[in-house]
Amino acid sequence: MKAIARMAAAVLMLTGVSAMTMAGEPNVAGLTEQKYEAAVQNLLIGLKSDNQGLRESAAFMLGELKASEAVVPLMAILRSDSHESSRVVAALALCRIGDARGVFAVRRAVTFDESASVQRKCAWFYDQYVVAGTFDFQYSTRTSEEQVAAK
Repeated sequence: MKAIARMAAAVLMLTGVSAMTMAGEPNVAGLTEQKYEAAVQNLLIGLKSDNQGLRESAAFMLGELKASEAVVPLMAILRSDSHESSRVVAALALCRIGDARGVFAVRRAVTFDESASVQRKCAWFYDQYVVAGTFDFQYSTRTSEEQVAAK
């Protein structure tokens, strides 16, 4: 089962890479419009996979492609996925895309996500990709953790 999932992930990634190398008229990702749409549609299918690695890879690539079509599915992952790493990748992708709805969802996750680790990473992505200086990062020697506070 794991071998099949790895094979599917490899095929998906190769599809994206081959599409990038055969570009004609480049867009944001250097792809023709037709190849960009095909890549985005394949990656959106990957977001629905039961395989966590495939889901996270698809989310990351959608962020790299700045695919605005992926904002709502990525927000759903950020809001309700049981894996912290999936929520973190969704937050990164949303910040990279830059759509106001997704960016707002990341900003809300800084406060309301159940994981302190996800909260910190969401704050860092927001600070790096959306508005620099929004959050103040402080290291606490008492708890040996980094604390995040909105400025």
